[in-house]
Parts: sequence; structure tokens; C-alpha cells
Amino acid sequence: MTPHRQPVPRSSWWVLALAALPLRVLHGFAALFAWLAFRVFGYRKTIICDSLAIAFPESTFVEREQIRRDFYRGYGDVMMELVKSATMPGAELDRRMRFANLEAMRECIAAETPVVLLAAHQCNWEWILLGLSRQLGFPVDAAYKPLKNGWADREMLALRSRFGARMIPAERVMRELMARRRVPRLLALVADQEPVASERRHWTRFLNRETAFFMGADVIATSMHYPVFFVAIERTGRGQYLASFECLATAGEPLESGELTERYARRVEQQIRQSPADWPWSHKRWRLRP
Repeated sequence: MTPHRQPVPRSSWWVLALAALPLRVLHGFAALFAWLAFRVFGYRKTIICDSLAIAFPESTFVEREQIRRDFYRGYGDVMMELVKSATMPGAELDRRMRFANLEAMRECIAAETPVVLLAAHQCNWEWILLGLSRQLGFPVDAAYKPLKNGWADREMLALRSRFGARMIPAERVMRELMARRRVPRLLALVADQEPVASERRHWTRFLNRETAFFMGADVIATSMHYPVFFVAIERTGRGQYLASFECLATAGEPLESGELTERYARRVEQQIRQSPADWPWSHKRWRLRP
């Protein structure tokens, strides 16, 4: 069976033109946007404030407002850094997106075992994919949810696949897994989104709310018997990140339904509590109810 191959689009000329600016200039734009979002427009203020109040009931109003302010700043930086990805030299990306311990995953893939990697929308999650595409030394596949806007979808595909990552629409992941089940590679998933269109959901207490999670990683781990890792990321400076890897499940480990997703949810929650401003609070995460 021949795996699906999608054409890789090129970034639009104006994206390339904007990306040609120095990163410090783009960060300056991000600071302006953050100020406007916090002081003038109150971008999704109600959603952010309500979510922070539920997640951190022990914190004061002033403390939660500081998290909101820092969120705007960090999120603005990430958006500008994503634009910069269109032209950033690979060597500069390697300096800015560092990995602490790739060896465990490399050893699994070198032993001809595909590996599943679970990430969250923390810090600059997009640079994790780009950095791994350069530094892992093995093919990288990434599941993604196509955007409804065709233009935006093409732009994101161009950025994400720039260093060779193979992007797979979420609805084709299992088909691709079966077609390439023996190909040594990394399969990356960002799994903390709300599973609105999925009938299979795992419910758990997350940030003080009943929260639904995708079951995709559970299905892959139990049916394909691949090892599963979690990637934790922290901001070490402006435009500087450090990622490290932790094993969530070994190859062939017997797992109850939802057990892997529960491990993932607990690790994501821990990461958010360690650096709350680096998670996208403006996203409408809790539309589903049990």
C-alpha cells in the first residue's frame, strides 16, 4: 500500500517578507500586540479570567492578572517566532530550540521501533516539531487537524514541514500507521485539544474541571505496541527553549483503556502549574460536558 503523500506548499511572499525581519523586531511587534490585548482590547478576557479563577482558586486576583499579562506576552512571542520559522536558518533554530535527552527515543527508533511522542500546547510547541525534524536523525511524522481556512492551512503546512516533517491529517493517522507500521520513525501528536469531533473520549479531572481528552494515543499504544514519550518544554529566555523527554509507556506495556491518556493529562497539568502563562488560556477548552 502506497502511503499518502501531500504536496508541500511554500509560504506566501508576504509571510517570507515579514519573516525576513530580525527576530528582535518581531518580538517588538509581539510586545505591542500584548499591550493592546491586555490594556485596550481585553482579548478573550472573560474566557481567560474564568479559566484561571477555576484552575488557581488559591491565587489572588492580582496574581491571576499577572498570569494573563504574561500569557499575552508569551503567546505573542510564539506567534511571531512561528512566522520567523519561514526563513530562520536551521543552525539558529538549533541554538534556540534545544533538546536535553534525545538518546532514549533515538535508541528505540534505531532498534526499528516506531515511537509515539505526545506534546502539549506549551511555550513554542511548533518549534519542537521543527527542531526534532533537524536534530532527531530519523523521519518525523506529525498528526494535525486541518484548519477550516484553506489559506491558513497551507501556510501552517508550509511552516511545519519546512525541515522535512511529514504532516498527516488526523483522520488518516490510523490508516498511515497500518501502511507504515514497520517504518522506524517518530509520530508526534499534540493531544491536549478538546475532542469535539471524536466519539471516543477520556474524561478526567484537569485544572479543577471535568475535561475530555483524545483517545488516539491510547488506541495507538494498545494496538501497535509502540513506546510512548512525553515532551516537556520550558522557556529559558526570550526566543529560547529547552525540551526534555519522559517515557509514558514502554513498548508492549499492558494498559487499561484510558490509562495512557490519564498519565498524559497528569503530566500536562504538572507542566502548566509550573509555568501557567505558557499555556493558551484563550482557547475555548471546556465546551464539552460529561
